Amino acid sequence: MTDAAPRLAVVAETLLGAPLPVRVRAWDGSEAGPPDGPVLVIHDRRAVRRMLWRPGELGLARAWVAGELTVEGSLFDLLERVAGLLWEREPDLPPVDPAVSTAQSGPGPLAALGSIARSVGLPALRDLPGARWRDAAHRAAARELIALAGPLPPPAPPAEEAAARRGGTRHSKGRDRRAVSHHYDVGNDFYERVLGPSMVYSCAYWSPGSTLEEAQRDKLDLVCRKLALRPGDRLLDVGCGWGSMALHAAREYGVRVTGVTLSREQAVYARKRVADGGLTDLVDIRIQDYRDVKDGPYEAISSIGMAEHVGADRYRDYARTLHALLRPGGRLLNHQIARPPEPDEEAYRIDEFIDAYVFPDGELSPLGTTVGELERAGFEVRDVEALREHYGLTLRAWVARLEEHWAEAVRLTSPGRVRVWQLYMAACALGFERGRLGVNQVLAVRPTAAGDARLPLRLRTWDAETV
Repeated sequence: MTDAAPRLAVVAETLLGAPLPVRVRAWDGSEAGPPDGPVLVIHDRRAVRRMLWRPGELGLARAWVAGELTVEGSLFDLLERVAGLLWEREPDLPPVDPAVSTAQSGPGPLAALGSIARSVGLPALRDLPGARWRDAAHRAAARELIALAGPLPPPAPPAEEAAARRGGTRHSKGRDRRAVSHHYDVGNDFYERVLGPSMVYSCAYWSPGSTLEEAQRDKLDLVCRKLALRPGDRLLDVGCGWGSMALHAAREYGVRVTGVTLSREQAVYARKRVADGGLTDLVDIRIQDYRDVKDGPYEAISSIGMAEHVGADRYRDYARTLHALLRPGGRLLNHQIARPPEPDEEAYRIDEFIDAYVFPDGELSPLGTTVGELERAGFEVRDVEALREHYGLTLRAWVARLEEHWAEAVRLTSPGRVRVWQLYMAACALGFERGRLGVNQVLAVRPTAAGDARLPLRLRTWDAETV
């Protein structure tokens, strides 16, 4: 029979309470859904088993990384259609009995189905005593989905998943080192294909008509001007990546730069760039945790796209450490992704897909929380600039480069790794564009004992050209 796609469509529309937003092609060649736009191709019914066993993002992510799900057409178009449905309305579903659910059940309709599937362990649904899953249409949808999934349990997670390689206390130095290595030590050649010649892995600063390379150069220069760098100053670049900020600051502003990273591959690459640029007398690249930097004081500190790895429980220590490393009157430029605040911050959970495949242990905080922690550490926050739309443009440029160099990227890493990057960058681009993610540059100073912040009365001289 070739009816898997129509059956899946009925299940999806029952659970979502809305028409299927994209076309689906199943493993048996059948299709269902709107005829226009992208097609979600389910190559193997194992994808359905993964979604039942680990509902929510992680099950879908495992199927995507394994190649059991692909998209014909624009991934951005597909994500926009699905996000428009899921972000703008919550499915009207009955509650699930707590005895049936598990701690690993994420929000959404598949969480309920997954908890049922786990409790049953068979391709059939039993009516559990005390269960509140009583709506006939939803019970029928559950039976149909479990029947389509085939024998449980699902296959093992793809090799690219990071969870099995953890251990130790979250945000301890050893675990942070392993988390950074998971994301960054995948090959400098791969990152060159994605990031381009700038090798800057953070939000660019765009102007109309600018290229990715120009926008990244403008971002580095924006940071240098906000820090008011002068020849002879000492700059600490925390999470220095492949050395782009250190190189720009030394070459263009004549400062002495210490760059620290936990990634061995990044350090090797950055040191070569420093040597090739003739800047070894000005730039020192270290494989070092920022907590182990003891050679302050510095006139300025840049932390660009690094604080997301610190963790909420460690953030106050991070802020205090940077404060102690600055000379009185020194400046910090903290460039960091933010999320909207939760009604109940205790309910915040790290995104499962990002945690397992992209940034293990990465945590996002609301902007207000970040500013508050910097102030508690003794900083005076003097300026906040939101660059949310800029990150959407940056991510779309990275996705375009990845897709342009797809075959090379697969050869340099693995098909699963490239699919991880494509999905996470495309999804994050939409998150920034729709306001579900933000990114901010926070300029803070360590005032002198007399309260002098050593700032001009009119601070925003760096963007006078664009006002």
